[in-house]
Amino acid sequence: MILLYIAVGGAFGSLGRYLLSLSMQRPGEFPTGTLVVNVIGSFLVGFIVRLALETTQVTPELRAFLVVGFCGGFTTFSTFAWETLALAEQGSWGRSLLYLGLSVVLALAGCVAGMSAARQAVSALHR
Repeated sequence: MILLYIAVGGAFGSLGRYLLSLSMQRPGEFPTGTLVVNVIGSFLVGFIVRLALETTQVTPELRAFLVVGFCGGFTTFSTFAWETLALAEQGSWGRSLLYLGLSVVLALAGCVAGMSAARQAVSALHR
């Protein structure tokens, strides 16, 4: 049953991300929509997880719906932000900074590699 909560939350989150980004961002401009989505998603994960860990106000089903489903569909950046801060709060500053640096650098490198692979695939199609 928890999978259903996650799936429904993910659908709402994905639609929310699309609609918010669409309303704020124009092609070729600064990615304001994505930035806003990431900041909102990070805020929501921080708020919901902290509330869930420190109170009984958030049931496991609601947490799955909101955090894994909605926020996961809305943005995975929110999970990254939470995990980075959770490591820091545990006193694992080195691991937190390593995760931060590796996440940013490797995600950008992955994006560059994907763009390059797509460029090569398109080039091969046109031969």
